[in-house]
Amino acid sequence: MQNQIIPDEAVISLRKVSTRFGDHLVHSELDLDVRRAEVFALIGGSGSGKSTLLREMILLQRPSSGTIQVLGVDLHKLGADEARALRLRWGVMFQQGGLFGSLTVKENIGLPLREHTQLRDGLIDEIAAWKLSLTGLAPEVGAQYPSELSGGMMKRASLARALALDPELLFLDEPTAGLDPDSAAGIDELVRKLRDLFGLTIVMITHDLDLLWQVTDRVAVLAEGKVQGLGSMTELQKMDTPAIRQFFDGPRGRAAQQQAGQIPTLVASPF
Repeated sequence: MQNQIIPDEAVISLRKVSTRFGDHLVHSELDLDVRRAEVFALIGGSGSGKSTLLREMILLQRPSSGTIQVLGVDLHKLGADEARALRLRWGVMFQQGGLFGSLTVKENIGLPLREHTQLRDGLIDEIAAWKLSLTGLAPEVGAQYPSELSGGMMKRASLARALALDPELLFLDEPTAGLDPDSAAGIDELVRKLRDLFGLTIVMITHDLDLLWQVTDRVAVLAEGKVQGLGSMTELQKMDTPAIRQFFDGPRGRAAQQQAGQIPTLVASPF
């Protein structure tokens, strides 16, 4: 097999990745690169394989064929210890939060530090409090349990835990799903701040058109097992592929473009 050329700046590289579940083909020889310090989104309709691809990137699932490299490491060649070391270099915010209900927010944030470092408890508590503040939550939230949090607070607390080990790479699964518009806008601002402050590479799955317009550098549109389009939202906006047009045509797509200043807001005539 001929060696694949992977760009120097690529943090994640997928080459000829195919995924099958029985007779169902999810991905067909898919190629994709995520660059360092960019906010990259995977979008597509239901069943397009977004979540499956994310799971493959974070070692929760293996593709049927092809190769995936993350942070320069081939995921198919990892032993247990190497996989554990690699997982410590990324953080994941799951769609439902994934916090342990029996632990306070501060204990949830500090858990990765207690499991993977030799830091003393007092320092871990200080770090957890700092990560909490980075996400915009008040200090007293650290003493609360997940069941006491609103949806927006839960997302931020989960993000604080994903940041606990100072990751190089951050995965966000539907970071604004289920949030009211104000809370979702707060997550938009937070994602931008984290990328700019820490130079993080951020990979997200989202259906939030405002989030796509406001924070992403590049977006990959998945459909029929392939990447149907790849580029900035402005670049995708100019493409005619049906799988791409669904994100721009229709009331929601036009409203998101107006919010992003890409098309003029229509003002009703007084006459």
